[in-house]
Amino acid sequence: MYIFNFEPVFAGFDQLLLGAWLTIQLSCAAMVVGLIVSVLCAAGKTSGIAPLRFVIDVYIEVIRNTPFLVQIFFIFFGLPSLGLRLTPNSAALLALVVNFGAYGTEIIRAGIESIQKGQIEAGTALGLSKLQIFRYVVMKPALRTVYPALTSQFIYLMLTSSVVSAISADDLAAAGNNLQSQTFASFEVYIVVTFMYLVMSIGFSAVFSVIEKAAFKYPLSR
Repeated sequence: MYIFNFEPVFAGFDQLLLGAWLTIQLSCAAMVVGLIVSVLCAAGKTSGIAPLRFVIDVYIEVIRNTPFLVQIFFIFFGLPSLGLRLTPNSAALLALVVNFGAYGTEIIRAGIESIQKGQIEAGTALGLSKLQIFRYVVMKPALRTVYPALTSQFIYLMLTSSVVSAISADDLAAAGNNLQSQTFASFEVYIVVTFMYLVMSIGFSAVFSVIEKAAFKYPLSR
């Protein structure tokens, strides 16, 4: 019979907390920067500039059809061949941004294309500039439409970030691996790590729910 012993795990719990904090930092930074990339790429993809749309399409297809682990290895081990050396945490952040940007682009593009042309024409009739129309008439309703999908993608990104431990980034998964090698309490360590990821996911879901109620409380139509 297996006897659970969590004492060595909790003795090194500070390592797991530091790893969880870095996971949160990486995920939040990747979400903010990746969201900017997504908006810019979605705007470019819905524009009439064919070469720009082609470049964005290639970027999306490459990222969506290759494993995230391979993308991390390419950035961390491949870019130094071109003279660009990144720390494990910087490479992890760049990989997360690039990955989130590709998926986020398609999500936001779908939201933009859901806006009826009549709304854009109404904004033009009111004398709004193109930037104002894009910001208030297109993006704000589009973000409300795709907000659940974006938040789900972010939580998935946070869980996927555990892969960055493969390049020695100091995230929660890496902290769990280090603690397991010190204590040899594999079962107990990964039970605690799993529970911590679950708590972070539920916590972010709650935060996103509050943000949704505060930022998108206006009616969709009259």
